Amino acid sequence: MSDEITARNRAIAIEAITGVFIKRDTDVPQKLFNMNYTQHNPTIANGSVAIPELIRALPAEFRYEMGMVIAEGEFVAIHGRYTGWAAKPLIAVDIFRVVAGKLVEHWDVMQEEVPPEKTVSGNAMFAPAQ
Repeated sequence: MSDEITARNRAIAIEAITGVFIKRDTDVPQKLFNMNYTQHNPTIANGSVAIPELIRALPAEFRYEMGMVIAEGEFVAIHGRYTGWAAKPLIAVDIFRVVAGKLVEHWDVMQEEVPPEKTVSGNAMFAPAQ
């Protein structure tokens, strides 16, 4: 895949996650998600129609912070912090597959954030690359 396609797909995934979790824009799914969007998170339904419902269900105290973004071809991985999604902040990597300008598939890996002082390494789970 070309660098141009990778850059375009990276921008689409960033626009989508920002629109959904930061701006809470219920029009973003229609614009950026394929109608037959495949969802691998076990708590969210397939299809772009599930995303506006997810946005509306976010609690008022919910916050999302984006970290590093890694892209290669049709795949984009975004490291982020979700606060208010669960009882404790979650650190996640969301992986999107982007085809023809639309998100067509999503996977994520989430775990509760552990403060740096409680980790064996002393390193933060959500921090810029060194």
